[in-house]
Amino acid sequence: MKMTERKRIDAVERDAPKHARRTAARLLGQLKNQRGRLIVVGVCIVAYTLLNVFTPYYSAIVIDALIGAIDAAVSGGTPFSVSWEPLGREMTIMFAMYAALAVVYYIQSYLMASVAEKLILTLRRQIAEKLNKLPLRFFDRNKPGEILSRVTSDLDKVSETLQTGLLKLLTSVGTVIGSLVFMFCLSPLLALIFLAFSVVSLIITNVVAKKNLAYSAERQEAVARLTGLAEEYYTGRDVIKAYNRERESIAAVSDAAEEVRAASQRTEFLTNSVNPLIRLLSRLSQAVILLIACRWMVVRPDLMTPGLAQAFFQYITLASEPLTETSYMINSLQSALASAERTFEFLDGEEEVPDTAHPAVLERARGEIAFEHVSFGYFPDKILMKDISFVARPGQKIAVVGSTGAGKTTLINLLMRFYEVNGGRITVDGIPTTELTRSGLRRNFGMVLQDTWLFGGTIAENIAYGKPDATREEIVRAARMARVDYFIRTMPQGYDTVLDNDAGNLSVGQRQLITIARVFLCNPPVLILDEATSSVDTRTEAEIGRAMSELMCGRTSFVIAHWLSTVRDANCILFMENGNIIEQGSHRELLEKGGAYAALYNSQFA
Repeated sequence: MKMTERKRIDAVERDAPKHARRTAARLLGQLKNQRGRLIVVGVCIVAYTLLNVFTPYYSAIVIDALIGAIDAAVSGGTPFSVSWEPLGREMTIMFAMYAALAVVYYIQSYLMASVAEKLILTLRRQIAEKLNKLPLRFFDRNKPGEILSRVTSDLDKVSETLQTGLLKLLTSVGTVIGSLVFMFCLSPLLALIFLAFSVVSLIITNVVAKKNLAYSAERQEAVARLTGLAEEYYTGRDVIKAYNRERESIAAVSDAAEEVRAASQRTEFLTNSVNPLIRLLSRLSQAVILLIACRWMVVRPDLMTPGLAQAFFQYITLASEPLTETSYMINSLQSALASAERTFEFLDGEEEVPDTAHPAVLERARGEIAFEHVSFGYFPDKILMKDISFVARPGQKIAVVGSTGAGKTTLINLLMRFYEVNGGRITVDGIPTTELTRSGLRRNFGMVLQDTWLFGGTIAENIAYGKPDATREEIVRAARMARVDYFIRTMPQGYDTVLDNDAGNLSVGQRQLITIARVFLCNPPVLILDEATSSVDTRTEAEIGRAMSELMCGRTSFVIAHWLSTVRDANCILFMENGNIIEQGSHRELLEKGGAYAALYNSQFA
């Protein structure tokens, strides 16, 4: 099997729901608070369908009466006029029916749009709440683009289908059934001729619709690859220029754009070519029916009047479009159900262990942290940490060192309760962290990570992120302590300068200084520093080091470091390897021991 064909099959399977009935039932369950609107929509759909089906037949009565009145005027030699009884009344009723059709259609479309948007708003609120309940492992295992797709494009597809596809499908089914009933009542032979052509059209439409769905999914994947390349090359433009890779990057983007063009061409060709073919078959069926109807009107006027003939053609128009669009509507509904199914899978994802019902209160910790025989693994059958035990006394500086992937960050994640331990316990001032709420626990910690994170807003708002009610004086004082006040004042609007494009108007070191200022402002009792000064120059690092020493005075501090020269003054050094603490003690004690720490230290300062 060719790779492209395999992709198309995968695309079709991905856009088809695995449990359509269950998903549809759950989607309807989300609409139970809008039963009143849905009842009105249902009544409007029934009324619209009945009026839509009956008006062509009634128009036949009006037209035949009109022709009769004209013939009578001509044969009698009198001027033709429309009186209320009966022609004027019949024409007024027909106009009222068409006006009612427009009003009912407006009401059902308006209410259905309201129902769909309220449903999407409810689902988005549920997703927002769910995001705050998901464990960190979920975000580690899923790409941001996939999560955003479920929040945006998947829900937009559900909304669009509910507003247009579902409404059109329901009205179309009723219209087609009603039209066929009237067509068979008017002329069974002409109805059978119409059905024969319609069956051929349905077969062609169904085949094309399936291929079109696969090609559309293939185009979406191509567009996603092109977008990803454009974003990647835009953010890495400096590296591309530095390594003279402009030609290769342009070629890669051109290839991706060509792939989008080819996929779009296939999709648009199928979309635009099937309609003329279906219309050709429809016109052919109309021509055959017209010839037979005209012959009957001449030979057997009692069998087919001009009014009934035009009514029959109205029913052909009413039934033709829905029949040819049925496959597309069904595929659209399947795709929407698949999107809803992915959304519900997200909402059903494993959540964090709920906070205890009666949590302990820890307003401001003294800073005694203890790991007691802690074991942990990202997967239950693969334990990474085994029997980890140590104690950090209030005011101590605890250094966590080791090679990349040794488990240093994992240790901090357990301390912050981003992950739950598999065994043992972690205590803060003697209180197990599981007996505290997560917000109550994390309120006592301040973190400065190696990877800085700033959001769209002013510099002052970024510094005050952990203390939104801070005054400007407190913000400036924290910035001065972090040695960041000077360069902030050189910005165009100072502390009110708006950061945009991932703070692209600041250097990496400046962004890191702002995150350090956050911690100064929060003034937490426990500090976590993960290579906090790795992106600043030596002089700035020395200044921050002095400020950090002042900040860490009287506070428990956990410092993750790769360069051992920065942790020689630590009260306790935890040397980690393969997720476990293999050595712990002071710098002098570990050097005298001559183990793994001493070997690493000597390799750095040989």
